[in-house]
Amino acid sequence: MKPLKTLATLVALFGITASHAHVVLEEPAALAGSSYRASFRIGHGCAGSPTTGIRVFIPAGVRGAKPMPKAGWTLSTQRAPLAQPYDNHGKTVREDVVEVSWTVQNPAHALPDDWYEEFVLRATLPAQAGALWFRVLQTCASGQLDWADIPAQGTSTRGMKTPAALLDVLPSGGAAGHAH
Repeated sequence: MKPLKTLATLVALFGITASHAHVVLEEPAALAGSSYRASFRIGHGCAGSPTTGIRVFIPAGVRGAKPMPKAGWTLSTQRAPLAQPYDNHGKTVREDVVEVSWTVQNPAHALPDDWYEEFVLRATLPAQAGALWFRVLQTCASGQLDWADIPAQGTSTRGMKTPAALLDVLPSGGAAGHAH
């Protein structure tokens, strides 16, 4: 049970510091090899302009990303060949989702600058522990924000204007389960 205690501690710590970032994950830590529900919190628009699109770039090693639809938004995914194919229930997977995009269908559904919203996908995390960075491109009616900054070392994003969303992948302490 030690990994779960560590997970709870990290969630509490990240919950305090993540509130200062602009695109963050609801759950900032998860066990390696587990199924993970990534909920990206968008806290504002672009210099007062409403958000009209969110594109999440899936980090290498994250498998089988499946996004959740959002009313009033068009959902799309982009697939690409994998450098390292993997086995999924006896089937070799040679390409996988590398980008997930939500695009507003009409201006009435745009996310106003002074509101917040969540964009969700589910995927299986890599078996290796460590920092996992999700680049998020936020498009607005006027302008965009590319949440792509990653520190040269460590995981502190202090002082960065547009940090990528960080997930701390924790050691699982054994064989990770597989959920659908």
